[in-house]
Amino acid sequence: MTAEGNGAVQLSLLQGFPSRAPQSGPPLAAHLPVARVLVESSLPHLDRPFDYSVPAGLDAEAQAGVRVKIRFNGQELSGFIIERVAESDAGHTLVPLQKVVSPVSVLTPEVRELITAVAARYAGTVSDVLRVAIPPRVARLEKELLAEASGPDVDSRSVANGGPSTDAVPTSGALPASEGGWASYANGQPFIRHLQDGGAPRAVFSPLQGFGPSAWPRLIAEAVAAVRGSGRGAVVVVPDYRDLQRLEDALAELLPAGDIARLTADDGPTPRYRNFLRILDGSARVAIGTRSAAYAPVRNPGLVVCWDDGDDLHIEQRAPYAHAREVLLLRAEQQGLACLMAAHTRSTEAQRLVEAGWAMPVDAGRAVVRRTVPRVLNTADSFEQERDPLARIARLPGAAWRAAKEGLERGPVLVQVARAGYAPSLVCETCRETARCGSCQGPLAVTGATGSSAVPQCRWCSTPAPEWSCTHCGGRALRKGATGVMRTAEELGRAFPRKTVITSSGGHVKAGVGSAKALVVATVGAEPVADGGYAAALLLDGDSLLRRENLRAGEDTVRRWFNAAALVRPASEEGLVVITAADTGAVGALLRWDPAGYAQRELALRAELRLPPAVRIASVTGPRAAVEHFTGGVEKQLESSGVTLRVAGPAPLILTGPATPRRSGEDVRTLLFFPYGQAATVTRTLRAARAAAAAKRSEEPVQVRLDGVDVL
Repeated sequence: MTAEGNGAVQLSLLQGFPSRAPQSGPPLAAHLPVARVLVESSLPHLDRPFDYSVPAGLDAEAQAGVRVKIRFNGQELSGFIIERVAESDAGHTLVPLQKVVSPVSVLTPEVRELITAVAARYAGTVSDVLRVAIPPRVARLEKELLAEASGPDVDSRSVANGGPSTDAVPTSGALPASEGGWASYANGQPFIRHLQDGGAPRAVFSPLQGFGPSAWPRLIAEAVAAVRGSGRGAVVVVPDYRDLQRLEDALAELLPAGDIARLTADDGPTPRYRNFLRILDGSARVAIGTRSAAYAPVRNPGLVVCWDDGDDLHIEQRAPYAHAREVLLLRAEQQGLACLMAAHTRSTEAQRLVEAGWAMPVDAGRAVVRRTVPRVLNTADSFEQERDPLARIARLPGAAWRAAKEGLERGPVLVQVARAGYAPSLVCETCRETARCGSCQGPLAVTGATGSSAVPQCRWCSTPAPEWSCTHCGGRALRKGATGVMRTAEELGRAFPRKTVITSSGGHVKAGVGSAKALVVATVGAEPVADGGYAAALLLDGDSLLRRENLRAGEDTVRRWFNAAALVRPASEEGLVVITAADTGAVGALLRWDPAGYAQRELALRAELRLPPAVRIASVTGPRAAVEHFTGGVEKQLESSGVTLRVAGPAPLILTGPATPRRSGEDVRTLLFFPYGQAATVTRTLRAARAAAAAKRSEEPVQVRLDGVDVL
C-alpha cells in the first residue's frame, strides 16, 4: 500500500486508524470477537497491528495466521491475522473483517516471531519482511491441499492450520559419524553425533573440496541426515540455483524425495507455493533454497545451514535488505536450533562468531589439507620472477601458460577472469589510472571486439570521449585495464589451437562441463563444476580484484579464489592452481590454504579501526536537509539514552543506474557506527524516527539501511 490517494485517505493513513464502522452490523463471534491484523503496508507509521471485529460467519476460518481482506478508510487491503482476543483497547467501534481469503494458516507463530526480530534488527517494517517470507498465494494449490487432507474423520480447523505432522525418520537418513566425510575434520564427528543425539551445536565449517564424493553438498547432506535421524527438520540456504541443484542431488541420496522441498523464485510461483504448503503441513521436513527459504515454516526444526555466507546473493534486494545469514542466526537463537555456517573460506562475520565463542570451528588438520587441496603457485614470487622477468606485467605469464598446456593433457583447465564482456575498462597508458568521463566521472570503456580506432564511451552516461586526456598526468593514450571473458577466450583459442574453449559468464552461466579436455573461461562466481575436478586453474586479474574501492575487496577476492581452487584436483593427482597477483596477505592465504588465518587477521584490523563487522553500521541516504534533520534527531534521542554514535558525513553521493545514471549534488549519505551491545537501542530509535518522519510527511524521505556491505 502506498501513501498516494485523495486527502481523506491520506489523513486516515497519517492517523493510523481504520475507518469507523457503522453502529449496526453483522453479529459478532461469541468467542474472542476481536482479530488483530497486520496490514500489508510498507509505510513505517503503519507498522503495527490493528483491531477488527470478527463476524460470526467468519469465526471458524478467521484463525491466527490466515490471510484476510479488510477495509481501511474505504480501501480494501490485505493483511494477516496475528491473534484473536476477547476485547480491544482501540477506543472506538471496530470495523468488521471483510473476508478470509483462505483458511490455511500460512503465518505460523514461530515465523511471525522471526519476522518481527528481523524487522527490528534492520530497522524495517514487518510488512516488508513478510513479503519475502510468505510466497504469493496460488489459490488452486490451497484448494487441492484442503481437498486431499479433508475427510469424514478429519477436523476442518486442523486441516486449515496445516494438518498433522509426521516425525517419521528416514531409514537411510542417519549415517555413523565414522562413515561420513566429517571424520576428516577436527570437531566434525562430535558435531554430527551431537545432531544425532538431538542437540543444538553451532559450528563454522570450512570444507576443502567443491567436487566429487567429498564435496560440500555431500557433507551438508550428511549433517541434515543426522538431524533428520533425530526426528527433527532442517533449513538450508544457498546463494543460487546451481548450488541448490547440487545440494538437492546430494540430499536425494540420503533422504526420501518427499522429505525435501525447495523454495526459490527461479522455479516460478506454482512450484514454489506447492513446496511451501508441503513444508507447512509437515509432509516435507527439509527446506532448501535461496534467501527466502530462511523463513520456511519447517515443523520441529533442529538445524539451520547457510552455505557461503560471504556471497552477496544472500542479501535481499528489497527493504530492509536482510542478509540470510543473520536471519538464520536469529532463528537459531530464538528457537534453540543447531547452526552450521559453511564455506570454503571464512567470512569476518563467521570469524567473529568463533572468537566470541558462539560457534566452534570445524577445520581440517594440515596433513589432511596437504593431502586434499591442489598445489598453489604465485607468478609474482621471487623464484618465478627470476625465471620470467616479464611475469609481473604479463597477463598470462609463462608459468600460467605452461600450467594450462600441461593441464590440458590431463583434463579440463579453468581460467578465472575478473570481468565479463570483451574489454570492459580503460586506463591511462602513462600512469595506469582509470580513465574517467569528463561529464559524470564514470569509467570509460570500449564495447565489442573493435580495433584501435574505436571511440571510448562512458559506461554510466554513454557519452563518447574522442578527445580524452588524463586528469592525473595529461596523457592522451589509452590501454585496456581489464580484459573481459570473451576476449580472454578468444586469445586462449588462438594460443591453444584445436582445443575446445568454453565460456561461462553473465546470462550464460554453466553448472557443469563434464571431464573433457577443454579450456573453461569463467568470470568470478560463474565457475562450472568439472566431473572429477579440474586438472589446473589459472586465476587471472588478481590485482584488479584486490584494487576495488571496497572495504571487503580483499575478503571477497580470497573467497572467490578459494571457491575456484576447491574445484581443482588434489596435488597428489597433479592438480595445480596458478595465481597472477602481487604478493599480498590475500595471496599468502591461498598459498598456505589458510582461510581462517586470513579472516582472523581481517577481523583484527577491522576491530582496531572500529569498522564492520567489529561494529554495526547504519547508512542514512537522501537529500542533505532531510538527512541532517533525521540524523540530528536520532543523535539527540540516543544521547538522552546514554548512547554515543560515531558519525561520518554527510558526504556527497554519486547515484548511478544502468539506464539513466546521474550525479546528484543534493544526495548525501551519513554513516552511523555503533557497538553490538547498544544495537537494540539504536535500531529501535532509527525505526521510531522513520515512523515519525513518515507520519509527519514534512520532509523528503530518507533511506535507512543497516549493515550494508557496499557502503564502505
